[in-house]
Formats: sequence, C-alpha cells, structure tokens
Amino acid sequence: MTYNTLFLDIDGTILRPDHTVMDSTKDAIEQVKKQGVEVFLSTGRPLHEIYDLAEELTIDSFIGYNGAFATYQNETVVDEPMDTSTIEHFLETVDQHNHEIVVYTSKKNYYSTPNSPATKAFINAFLLKENDQITPDIKNDILSMTLININDDDLALYSIDENLYLSPVNVGGINNCYDVIRKNVNKGEAIKTVLKKLNRKKEDAIAFGDGMNDKEMLETVGEGFAMGNAHPDLFAYAKNRTTTVSDSGIFNGLKQLGLVE
Repeated sequence: MTYNTLFLDIDGTILRPDHTVMDSTKDAIEQVKKQGVEVFLSTGRPLHEIYDLAEELTIDSFIGYNGAFATYQNETVVDEPMDTSTIEHFLETVDQHNHEIVVYTSKKNYYSTPNSPATKAFINAFLLKENDQITPDIKNDILSMTLININDDDLALYSIDENLYLSPVNVGGINNCYDVIRKNVNKGEAIKTVLKKLNRKKEDAIAFGDGMNDKEMLETVGEGFAMGNAHPDLFAYAKNRTTTVSDSGIFNGLKQLGLVE
C-alpha cells in the first residue's frame, strides 16, 4: 500500500499533557514527509493558535475549527462559518442560564466570561493566546465554538438542531467542556474536500486522533488510528489502535504500516 496523506490531531495526539512533542513523533513526521506524504494538522483549535507548533514540525497545511476551515499550502479549501441563528441561540442560552462559552473567529477566541475560573482553566489547558470578550459584531465570522463548564443535565438546552452534536473535550485538567460539531461540517467532511482537491483516494490516507471530534476523521480515511489515551467511545470508529501520546503513539502507529523505522 502506498500512503500519500496523513492527518494528525494535536491535543492528546501530537501534544503531550505538558504541551511538548516527543522526539519520536517529530522523527515519524520527518520520515513520512521524506517519502512524499503530505501532512496536515487536523484540530478543533483555531488556526491562529497552532502556527508555532506548525513551524516546529514544518507543516504548512491545516484543518482547523473542527473542519470549518482548511488550507492546503496557504490556499483556502474549506471556509464554513456557523449559521448566525445557531450562534444567537447558543449565546442567549448561555446568558439565560449563567453558562460559559468560547467562540472562534479566524483571528481570536472570544469568551462570554473571560475571567471566570472555568474559562481561565480552559485557556490554561490549551495555552491560548488570542483571547477577548464576546462582542455583537463578530457573529458573522464565527467558525466554531465550545461550551465551557456545562453540567450533563443542561446539555439538552443546546440540542436545537439535528445537524449539531456536542463532543466532549478530551483534554486533562478540564471537565464538562463540549465542542459544538456540525454533522455536515467536521474533520471528516473537510478531509473529503482535501482529498478530492488533491485527487487522492481515502484508502491512501491515514489519520490519528484521541477525541470524539475525531470520529468522522478516523472513519473517512483508509487507516484511522485511535490513540491509547483516546476517549473510550472513539475506539469503535477507528480501524487501528496505537499507544498513548506519551508512549510514541504516532510513531508506533506508522510503524505498524511499515512507514517508519
């Protein structure tokens, strides 16, 4: 089998809990790149928060915002802002119930309560830098959003559209946070668009992930790997399983395919 495209989640897949990257992960990425494999960072993060990591790994193609925006070597291939009526409902519900939320544009992360303990913990968990207070003028520019510190009993308040689902954030140090995912705009759908643009088959693509926001991604490619530290429900969507992010998970998965040594 000749593989030509690799999609890598970031948190819990590339980045360890201490926000560092294993040397084995860097080595694996370099080895496959030398074989002509195109590598994408594929993340729920906004792209403005990943460029330092991209530079460290020498990667220049991205899927961000859980599939709402994607670029291939500086060319935009996916750009799907959220519907303003959905955004308005979420913001109103958050306000009515004293909940918390972060919404992401192409430039910043905007919070309903930037100084609350839960929001500060969220910011620290991801080392987010471009932070601000939500303002009315950004509603047309929101690409994705994450609910912060939401109890299970309150999740039904946000189940307003059959095209949406809430995906638990699988990062240590924070609890009860949920990415708002669109069933027609997600990592898997973005990968389909990317592969079509590059004229590549899904069977020749590989992906690694650890969160439930990765399920469509792992199903879309020929070789989907769930990290050893993945959310327990993710394994059902992955063809393969590898070791944890802190135990050379990406390297060991690519070794299974005979791509690294």
